[in-house]
Amino acid sequence: MTILAYDLGASSGRALLGRLNEGKIEVEELHRFPNDPVQVGDRLQWDILRLLHELKQGLLKVKHRGIKLDSIAIDSWAVDFGFIGSNGELLGNPYHYRDHHTDGVMEQVVEELSASAIFAKTGIQFLPFNTIYQLAALKRADSPLLRDAKHFLMIPDLLRYFLTGEMFNEFSNATTTQLYNPVAGSWDEELIRAIGLSPEWFGKVVQPGAQVGQLRSSVCAELGIEPVPVYAVAEHDTGSAVAAVPALDRSFAYLSCGTWSLMGTEVSGPVINDLAQELNFTNEGGAYGTYRLLKNIMGLWILQECRRSWERAGISYDFPELVKLANVAEPFAAFIDPDDPLFLHPGDMPARIAEYCKRTGQKVPAEAGTTVRCILESLALKYRCVLELTEQLSGQSFNGLHMVGGGIQNTLLCQWTSNAIGKPVWAGPVEGSAIGNMIVQWIAGGKLSDIWEARKVIRGSFPVDVYEPVHHKEWDNAYRSFREKTGIA
Repeated sequence: MTILAYDLGASSGRALLGRLNEGKIEVEELHRFPNDPVQVGDRLQWDILRLLHELKQGLLKVKHRGIKLDSIAIDSWAVDFGFIGSNGELLGNPYHYRDHHTDGVMEQVVEELSASAIFAKTGIQFLPFNTIYQLAALKRADSPLLRDAKHFLMIPDLLRYFLTGEMFNEFSNATTTQLYNPVAGSWDEELIRAIGLSPEWFGKVVQPGAQVGQLRSSVCAELGIEPVPVYAVAEHDTGSAVAAVPALDRSFAYLSCGTWSLMGTEVSGPVINDLAQELNFTNEGGAYGTYRLLKNIMGLWILQECRRSWERAGISYDFPELVKLANVAEPFAAFIDPDDPLFLHPGDMPARIAEYCKRTGQKVPAEAGTTVRCILESLALKYRCVLELTEQLSGQSFNGLHMVGGGIQNTLLCQWTSNAIGKPVWAGPVEGSAIGNMIVQWIAGGKLSDIWEARKVIRGSFPVDVYEPVHHKEWDNAYRSFREKTGIA
């Protein structure tokens, strides 16, 4: 059973072939492409039609290789969306979650509806770019999109619609909107009406593993290919990444590491209580009835944006070079809270790090190496903080941390994370989201029995690098300093 997984991240996308061969997973990257947002006037938008074009290029590469596909699926980042009008066409390019149009809106909505009421209905972490606040921002701006909208589709839903002509909302992504009620198992119509929208726009929610159509005849005619079944998977890329965690114990902690860092544990049902709200944890849907009790952390976005800032100034570094510079820089010289709002939007990130350090009475990083070391050390120490909170909230004690995703290629971050938490880190696989996408397709096709068999197969198919903690006393002292300087309780 040969399948195609499209894995779309906030900075790049991939089309990967997956094959099961004698109980081992084989993954081949067929097509990779950038996913750059576009600034149009005051708005930051996704180039959604370019993404559709790249999906088609992936299908053409399959065709040119003479490969027969058994199925296709897509995963992507969460919270962003598009609207389909009455004529079946897309209404405008989807806004990027880092666009400024949501500035201040979360605070307004929370004041009107109350944080406790919103959390009790959804169990979702309060973040200013959540879908609910993007939609509320459009409503408050009297956006013409809302006057013509008939159907609400998130990014994978939208791309599937372009390919199949069928409209469905997938479960794992729907839960990230802060408009889905996991207890009721449906869209929360009362909450949707409270922000001034029509519940009729929000369609049928399907679970990972459901067949949601096949390539439409116009796409097949354009590309000269045969129809292929299209499946819903855990279409939030973190949902797919967690499905691919090669854990053998039912109780495990994970860190999906990339542009965003998402840390938590897998649970059988949402944890919606006062402590979860106080700690600002989230309950996002996963594959096969699971939930991801987790916390979003800003992640390697800060480093990526620093690199872009240096490039704009005419100084080019590749990531391995930046890691080498960080490794020889002074340790524990300054810390940031990666989740400070200062770091959310695009811009001059080195200057913002300097501003944060000045504001908190710390030594300002003067060079690229010291800046990168500040970022990576701060991330590792924030991971320790969130891991401790995850244990507190879940009532579990974890003997180590599974790290998956592209960020694990930064071996220094993996080692420093192990040092910070004082426990082993098991890093792998790198292509976690794509592999999680694939295993749901194989389970749906009857090639794997369930997610736990799939995790055993993943464990036997991909290397897992083990990082043991060293210098833990120094990192323990740094953790106390980190919390003092950043004010993290």
